[in-house]
Amino acid sequence: MKNDIALLWLRVSLGGIMLFSHGLPKLLSFSEKAATWADPIGVGPQASLALAIFAEVFCSAAVIFGVMTRWAAIPLVITMLVAAGIVHADDPWQKKELAVLMGIGFSTLMIAGGGAFSVDRMRGQAPT
Repeated sequence: MKNDIALLWLRVSLGGIMLFSHGLPKLLSFSEKAATWADPIGVGPQASLALAIFAEVFCSAAVIFGVMTRWAAIPLVITMLVAAGIVHADDPWQKKELAVLMGIGFSTLMIAGGGAFSVDRMRGQAPT
């Protein structure tokens, strides 16, 4: 029971921070940011921004509710790896630290799953 409460807390807090502090601002300013967004993986700035928005908005919302938590965490882990390891590669640790911490949290959810207090569990689609 304690572990399930901890997973709920981790899902809601990390997912909420990512969604409201990072994802929604990017989504709401897509047209202003798209032309000048970094292209760390070589798919173009608009596609890179769209991938970040997909992870930070849609996958974060799925994590918050515990919908396909393990799968939803994968794009978030990848996004945080790209942010820390490529986008901020030459920056000081303080610039990378948030991405690393978020990546650790989302990788924990990728391994552990959403727990008992998740939509997946309520629908009988997650292991007990």
